[in-house]
Amino acid sequence: MTNVDILKNGIESFGIETDERMIERFKDYREILVEWNQKMNLTGIEDEKEVYIKHFLDSVSAVSKGYIKDGMSIIDVGTGAGFPGLPLKICLENIKLTLLDSLNKRINFLQEVSSQLELEGVEFIHGRAEDFGKNPDYREQYDIATARAVAGLPVLMEFCVPFVKNGGYFICLKGPNADLELEESQAAMKVLGVEFIEKIDVSLPETDLSHNILVFKKIENTPAKYPRKAGKPAKSPIK
Repeated sequence: MTNVDILKNGIESFGIETDERMIERFKDYREILVEWNQKMNLTGIEDEKEVYIKHFLDSVSAVSKGYIKDGMSIIDVGTGAGFPGLPLKICLENIKLTLLDSLNKRINFLQEVSSQLELEGVEFIHGRAEDFGKNPDYREQYDIATARAVAGLPVLMEFCVPFVKNGGYFICLKGPNADLELEESQAAMKVLGVEFIEKIDVSLPETDLSHNILVFKKIENTPAKYPRKAGKPAKSPIK
């Protein structure tokens, strides 16, 4: 099976129809990623097959169980090299996507990818979640907030949940410690106004890595004091 077949079959296993244009966009994304990775640290993975599985398919897996649908508004917090936001946008063209990252060089990279891939409806924010989570233009404005490998779950919740509107979802991609992190997040869930819905086990082709998606539903408005000032959530997580 070719790398493209692995990518195509993987995407389709998550219930998304592929076409040539979509696959070409993923190929181009990986090439731009490798090119920019020579001058700035975006990823430790450059091999085509590895990028397809561990970055692209892992990101697209967030659509599992149908919480993320085309046409929704999504903010990807601490997006880094664009994961999971940009792979989701390539697969679901009509989502309204906001990519938030604290490093301007990464924002420049994301703008370049979006421009070359001709993606429309993407907003780029250079800034910190702690600041933009307080901004009325962004606070509680999104159907979905998502994040991947940014911080421990109680901290990640404080970064992401303020962006989610009531009835929306916080969906995060986690590794093998998901259950432990869930235990540590009971207080943060109560304080921030979300309830845990489910843990989805994800199997990626040709890897035995353990990946999970944690889904939380926003059931009440987040108190105005959250997120706390920059640096505070990481220093003293809600416990």
